[in-house]
Amino acid sequence: MMKAHVVFATITGNNEDVADIVTEGLEDLGVTVTETEISQTDPNEFLDSDICVVCPYTYDEGHLPEEGLDFFDDLKTLDLSGKVYGVAGSGDEYYEEFYNVAVDAFSDAFKQAHATQGADNVKINLEPEDDDIKTLDQFAAQLVKSANR
Repeated sequence: MMKAHVVFATITGNNEDVADIVTEGLEDLGVTVTETEISQTDPNEFLDSDICVVCPYTYDEGHLPEEGLDFFDDLKTLDLSGKVYGVAGSGDEYYEEFYNVAVDAFSDAFKQAHATQGADNVKINLEPEDDDIKTLDQFAAQLVKSANR
């Protein structure tokens, strides 16, 4: 059975909502999913999964989640060859050029760890709306499709 690990960082609860939607979407497709908060997670836990997902927030003007900095640094040093990853996060368009840059940073970290991008990055403005839920369901489906190749 396919296994996924979804890790989130949140201040407002929006990214936990994103993680919950992705987790539910993966479970609906028959994937066994573990969902954890970033400060309570060791990136090495991804080694036991087929699909690795991070749902980060971007703080202020482009800063990564402070509680996830060690996780981020350690993630880049792993060898996740053969693993599929996806990154989806909620941010605030108010920050313009800094909007959801943590999503791109985590995607780059996965690439450094030799993981394969299984779905396009998803950036959501604030709380997930109905259209965002559909996008996240498609994101989950694409991750499963990529992992089955």
